[in-house]
Amino acid sequence: MALGCAHAGAHRPTARQAIEDPHNTLLISAASAWEIAVKHAIGKLPLPERPELLVPRVIAALEAIELPVTSRHAISSAALPYHHRDPFDRLLVAQALCEGAALVTVDELLTRYGATVLWAGS
Repeated sequence: MALGCAHAGAHRPTARQAIEDPHNTLLISAASAWEIAVKHAIGKLPLPERPELLVPRVIAALEAIELPVTSRHAISSAALPYHHRDPFDRLLVAQALCEGAALVTVDELLTRYGATVLWAGS
């Protein structure tokens, strides 16, 4: 998952539109890189190359900014209601809320937190 700051508009943009809009600043959370690396290591996420090569290459290709996980993000994630139990997703929601960023996801449950969500599904 990725975080991206999206400008509010008359219609709700798709994740692709927001990512391709040069006026938006794209943020990639360290939590996303962590989740990718963990899932790849346990065999749940096949990748074309190792995460330590793929993730920085994708961040650079998107001209994104890496968003670190701060203590504020971590504490905020623990204070969220338990609509969703996945700690990575809860952290991404907390980051979106703390940073005023839109959250790119395919997980319907994450809409329950009140963060701006951009749908990444087809």
